[in-house]
Amino acid sequence: MLKTNKYFSVILFILIVSGYFLNSFQTKNVAIKTSKPNILFAIADDQSFPYASGYGTTGVHTPAFDKVAKAGILFENAFVGAPQCSPSRAAMLTGKNIWEIEEAGTHASYFPKKFSVYTDLLAGVGYKTGFTGKPWGPGNWKDAGWKQNPVGKEYNSKYLKTVPANGIHLTDYFGNFVDFYSQKETEKPFFFWYGCHEPHRNYEDGSGVRSGKKLDEAVVPSFLPNHELVKSDIADYTLEIEWFDKHLGKMIQFLEEKGELENTIIVVSADNGMPFPSAKANLQEYGTHVPLAVCWPAKMKGNRVVKNLVALIDMAPTFLEIAEVESKPKMSGKSLTKLFFSEDDYNHREFVLTGRERHTHARPDNLGYPARAIRTADYLYVRNFKPTLWPAGDPTPERPKGYVMPKGLKAIEPGFNDVDNSPSKSFLMDEQRKYAAEYNLAYSKRPAEQLYDIKNDPGCVHNIADDATYAAIKNKLSAKLTEQLKVQGDPRVMGNGDIFDSYPRISSMRDFSGFHERGEYNPAFLQKGQVEIK
Repeated sequence: MLKTNKYFSVILFILIVSGYFLNSFQTKNVAIKTSKPNILFAIADDQSFPYASGYGTTGVHTPAFDKVAKAGILFENAFVGAPQCSPSRAAMLTGKNIWEIEEAGTHASYFPKKFSVYTDLLAGVGYKTGFTGKPWGPGNWKDAGWKQNPVGKEYNSKYLKTVPANGIHLTDYFGNFVDFYSQKETEKPFFFWYGCHEPHRNYEDGSGVRSGKKLDEAVVPSFLPNHELVKSDIADYTLEIEWFDKHLGKMIQFLEEKGELENTIIVVSADNGMPFPSAKANLQEYGTHVPLAVCWPAKMKGNRVVKNLVALIDMAPTFLEIAEVESKPKMSGKSLTKLFFSEDDYNHREFVLTGRERHTHARPDNLGYPARAIRTADYLYVRNFKPTLWPAGDPTPERPKGYVMPKGLKAIEPGFNDVDNSPSKSFLMDEQRKYAAEYNLAYSKRPAEQLYDIKNDPGCVHNIADDATYAAIKNKLSAKLTEQLKVQGDPRVMGNGDIFDSYPRISSMRDFSGFHERGEYNPAFLQKGQVEIK
């Protein structure tokens, strides 16, 4: 009897193992559903709200974005932490505001390793993480102690032979996503960061019109001249948004074919606003207000439009909660899960906070332009800490005849270097007298306080900070902003704000006077006890 049982056990073991391998072979191309959802995070580079067709905006066609919105939630009031790429991306990754993350809170500096990022935490609970295109950057993560970019492992080996216009990257975003997916263990969930380089400048002049776009459909914000040249520039910009959307559409279709779409959270947004005067690198509406659509077909109801204020720093705690990460660092972001799964009129946030420090090397001594803002459903209050500085960078200084620029520096021309060079920028500078109001909004010095009635003035054209009618509102928002910044330990209100001007700039430097040592801390602004990254 004992011998029979032994043989039976051996036969049973063989049958079980055989069945296992047979089943594995038969299902190797079928996705095995994991308990944790996949996450596809698609982030455009420099795309303002409302430039997506899902918002009813003419002149731009974004079927993939619209598909995500229809399958889930279209957000109408989503804001990034900063109007520039690297601090905004660092804020998203850490779930913190830019004044809480030291060097990572200014543009093109270091990303201190002491700050936890949600991608590492997701990897710690079994997620395969990776990115294509642009991750966190520009900046230096290697010397800060990271083994790879804080976003994850790079998948950028595949390139296209042709693209629709000059200025569009040859990176095959979709091909790289397929490469990433093919290397994933079947049972593992994934987090993938699709970091499109578009619609970041430069654009091929006239590419939008040549693609078939009509100038009368181009939506010109109120802070820019309603001129054909600007319309053409916007058409070029929207052409690149559509390139971002095209690759996203391919990724969605691929996930559907693999049986993964139902259990994949798809988030589509941008890192900051459009690269035009008065938008990118500004705390006004078109610098920080971005598109956002989120879906999770298996769990979220579709066809929802949410007007509640949300912040992109809210994504970090949201992902960690959904992935059931137990040990979470302290974050200023607030999980969106209640908003995702409840159709009640849930007031997620009463306000969002945004801020900026240095953008490019645009002033003598490599100074930034420190500002903070608080945005409610109705108003935007901006505090400029150093109103004597030029907000868009200094104009080009006069040089003596025969002046020779030092080696290793870039020329300053045309000036106002915190605004990306473009046809719209040049046109506004050349036509200063004709378009004085638009010129002053973009380039002139600003008062210490600005207040905008967003519902009536979404372009932030009319500063009502000195209007007695709004004095109570301004004082209330100013006090709330100060209170929040103190709670979060912002150096700008704690007495050591100049520490931001000590932080190195890793990217190129211009021929401004004073300190211009690339990659070095500015000794004039070092604080007592400050630890430098070497």
